[in-house]
Parts: sequence; C-alpha cells; structure tokens
Amino acid sequence: MWIIGAMLALVILGILIFFKIPYSKTKAEFHRIAAEYISRLDDGASRGVFTKEELEKLPLPVQRYFEYSGYLGTPKMPYVMASFNNVDFVLSPGKPSIKIDYTQCNYAPEPFRVAFIDASMFGIPFQGVDTYRNGEGSMKGVLAKTHTLFNQTGEAMNKACLATVLAESLILLPDAALQPYITWEEIDETHATATISGYGISASGIFTFSKEGALLSFITDDRAEIAADGTIQYVRWTAKFEEYRTIHGIKQPTRVQAIWNYDDGDLIYFDSDNLVMQYPGSMDRNQGRSNETT
Repeated sequence: MWIIGAMLALVILGILIFFKIPYSKTKAEFHRIAAEYISRLDDGASRGVFTKEELEKLPLPVQRYFEYSGYLGTPKMPYVMASFNNVDFVLSPGKPSIKIDYTQCNYAPEPFRVAFIDASMFGIPFQGVDTYRNGEGSMKGVLAKTHTLFNQTGEAMNKACLATVLAESLILLPDAALQPYITWEEIDETHATATISGYGISASGIFTFSKEGALLSFITDDRAEIAADGTIQYVRWTAKFEEYRTIHGIKQPTRVQAIWNYDDGDLIYFDSDNLVMQYPGSMDRNQGRSNETT
C-alpha cells in the first residue's frame, strides 16, 4: 500500500510541477500567430503621422476624437500589443467572476486580432486563444494546458470576431479607422456608424462620443454570444470606455468593460482597469499607472 501511496504522491507532485512550468502550448500558439503578422511589416518603412487633412473624410465626432485624444501629429501604428491585467471575467451568466490576464495583438493593414487568455480555476490553469484572421474567427479554451474544452468556429464566430476588431479599432489601434476596410457614416455630433468588411462579410456598430470628443461606448447587434457548447444567442453587445487619463501625451480610457445587454438585464462580463499598450518604436502606454487625470 505504501508503494501505491508513494506513486500517487509522485503523480500529484508531477502534475503540480507541470502546472507551474511557464511553457504553455496555447501561449506559444498566440505568440506564433502574432509574430507571423508582425513579420510582414517592413521595419524601415515610415507610416507617417496622423494629419488633420486625412481626418476630414471621417465624421465630425470621429475627427473630434482624434483631436481630443492628441493623436494629430503623432506616428501611426501598424500594430499594437495590449495587455489587460487582473480582469474580472464572467464565463457565463450565473457564474461567479474569475481573474484573468488578457493579452492581444491587433494589426492595422488588415482586419486581424489574436488574444491569449490566462487564468486559473481551483488551482488548475485555464487558457485560451481567440483569433480573427483571413476572415475566420475562433475561440478555443484549454484546461490544464492539455485538454481542449471547446474550439468554436463558424459563420457566427467569423462575424462576431470581425465586430470585435471594429469595437477595438479607435481605442487600441486608431490607424485602423483610416483603413479602407472600415467605412463611416455620421449620425449626429456625438454618434457615428462604422462598418468593417473583409472576406465577404461585414459587421457594423455605433460609436458614441462626448461633445468634447472622448469615446464613450460602442454598441452592436452583430456580435453573437457563442457559448462553449456551441449554442448561439443573438444579444446586443456594448463596450464602454471610461475614466480617461493622459498617458504619454495621449488621452485614453483607463477602464474598459464588455457587456451583454440581455432582455432581463446587463451582464458586465469583462471589467478591466489595468491596460498596457505597446506600439512598435514607442513607449508603453500604461493605463493603470498614470497620475495625470483629464
């Protein structure tokens, strides 16, 4: 019996050590995909700066956003590496929130994003990769670094991921807003509709701004909720951007929320107040540590 007990203890110890090892196949997949797109860029090429003249084709509230944020005259960014740390995240309605770290890469020349989710449930690692590339979206969750819990793909996922790229464009990668795959239409002085298109599909949403130019929210009906079991539910989705601060000369929100607007009430399933953005050849923009408030 003591031999069986010793063997069981060794197995448990081996599992615990495996969980603590930094290497993760899921994380490596994220870095491989991000590096693939970043490598396409010409390091020596200049993308220029944001100018007032090129912004004139945009709706007035969007122009005001670029001016309010301080982007005029600053270098354009072909991609961004963004990290949301210590996020309150709800996997599904009725479930308690967990803490996650969420790291992503967005790419301006074409609609693309890849994100890595890192969390722990009852001491067991839970990780995932969300992607939108070449017109296809996917959402994969992996338990204990080896067991794939779900890997959702399909037309609804393609459109949902494309809508997410649109929602993040102004906040994370404003150069994307000037690309031909996003078109704009002014509604009034504080609202504009945007449509993103690629690979035969499109997604639209409405951006809301303050009169001064701060981006307040994005709302869309094109981002279906797709559960781990593949169940699809069409629910209005909102992203909110709050608590602006000036970070390295750029006004940016320090709080970002993602919300499902269910008929019986809103579910804030992603709530972050700690965002770091890194662009090529520039300083990190640390959302959570700035002491200059606007």
